[in-house]
Amino acid sequence: MRSTREQRAWYWYDWANSAFYTTTATVLISPYLVSLASRAACPDGTGECTRTVLLLGLFPVLPGALPSLLATISTLVSAVVLLFVGAAADRSAHPHRWLGVTAWIGALAGSLMFFLMGSNWQLGAWLMVISLIAFGASVVVYDSLLVRIAGPDERDRVSSRGWAWGYVGGGLLLALNFGLLSLYPMLGIDRGMAVRISLLSAGLWWAGFTLIPVLGLRNVPREVPAEVAGRNPFRQLATTFAEMRHYPQTLAFLLAFLFYNDGIQTVIVSASVYAQRELGIEESLVLATFLLTQFVAIIGALGFGRLAGRIGAKKTVMIGIGIWLVVVLVAYAIPSGVVGALFGLGAAIGLVMGGTQALSRSMYSQLIPKGRESEYFSFYQAMERGTSWLGTLAFGLVFQFTQSYRLALVGLVVFFLVGGALLARVDMRKGIIDAGNVLPKVL
Repeated sequence: MRSTREQRAWYWYDWANSAFYTTTATVLISPYLVSLASRAACPDGTGECTRTVLLLGLFPVLPGALPSLLATISTLVSAVVLLFVGAAADRSAHPHRWLGVTAWIGALAGSLMFFLMGSNWQLGAWLMVISLIAFGASVVVYDSLLVRIAGPDERDRVSSRGWAWGYVGGGLLLALNFGLLSLYPMLGIDRGMAVRISLLSAGLWWAGFTLIPVLGLRNVPREVPAEVAGRNPFRQLATTFAEMRHYPQTLAFLLAFLFYNDGIQTVIVSASVYAQRELGIEESLVLATFLLTQFVAIIGALGFGRLAGRIGAKKTVMIGIGIWLVVVLVAYAIPSGVVGALFGLGAAIGLVMGGTQALSRSMYSQLIPKGRESEYFSFYQAMERGTSWLGTLAFGLVFQFTQSYRLALVGLVVFFLVGGALLARVDMRKGIIDAGNVLPKVL
């Protein structure tokens, strides 16, 4: 069993990357990128922009659909990149180095967002895609280390604490940036500069705090199986694809996770655009809502971890999916301009956001064979936070054809219904035994 010191070092990466995910990926970059693209498409700036911009120089899209479609592109690229990162990390005796390199590439891309201004949305599009791919690659390695630092009966608790620690870090930086975006006139800067400084702060925060887990996890023993170490990544991936049919419960879980997590991620990454452009809530109040969500999520993650210790992770996640379904339906019905309703919705999201994701991570860690953690988590991360693609694609396309964020949001109901139904069919006991792992005391 690994020491609590290594577990604490592991928690710090959630602290590091959650600041970027919260401030940049969730709150600021989507509406800011939409504003840049709208300025490029409609330089006169009168009314809602209904002209298109060319995505990748080929596809005409409305500025409002741009963030969702860019998230989709990043995931499609990640589907290839993350698999090779996972295979390479499994062959390395020093996975903490992979954690550092991938995190610092993403942090650099996030920091360079400081230079987005005027109508230069194309640079923002590239930086968004690069940062999301690097973010996903780093979390592949990070998630796989959970198996090395926690035993079967500890993983729900350790995973939940990591998420909670991430919400503390993400919430703290978001609070600082909320202050900046509220008081920028007193500092003698304009709103655009305040947004750009906030984007820069998230990249620097991510880069700086990543040093703690990179150094703290450098001595975690990593025995590379001979059959893995001696095989090139291409052959290893081919073997993994062939072998996954022997783990039907693992595949069933991934399929369920694909649906319900895509729903979760699409709600999260689209929330700021929905609140500002559909509900007509000003940016400062949207930031306040996300700040509330972050700190409620600390309690939610820890509470879900404790509940899982009593009734099992699968039942707890099923409860969370049910709450997510209610959240989407309520969000669809919220009248425009009602700030109190938005705050209530933000609190409800915070309650289930961290718990469902943290427990999904620990559940999956029980279903994968030893020595292949990074590789298997690359499949998982391709569907994880910020890199979902079915949900963002559906959201973006519905908006593209209807120009209604409400209809785009309510379309996500199907993801929670299908995901919940598929998860109910997963036999965790059989899956853990098939993977050759030890059964936890509570399933």
